[in-house]
Amino acid sequence: MEAVKRLTAEKPVVIFGTSTCCMCHTIKTLICSFGANPMVYELDKVANGQQLERALVVALGQRPSFPAVFIDQELVGGANEVMSLHVKGFLVPLLKKAKAIWI
Repeated sequence: MEAVKRLTAEKPVVIFGTSTCCMCHTIKTLICSFGANPMVYELDKVANGQQLERALVVALGQRPSFPAVFIDQELVGGANEVMSLHVKGFLVPLLKKAKAIWI
């Protein structure tokens, strides 16, 4: 759990996913399109990926869906939640509030 807190504190937007997940790529691309620079952890590529996945399970109390998107150290959710925020016009204000983007 401490590992998740530490990692999500590194940047305003942190995405946990896998390199082969098309929705992980889509959500990263969407967030980057607004000018944000998220920290992305591809759990199948990082050395401690399995440990991070276990830490996410402990921190969230359940197995996360990927991508698992944190904004301002809060779990926003997966692709469905992020896309819903975007469609409703709430994603950009959330990114601004977290100081992930300025415009």
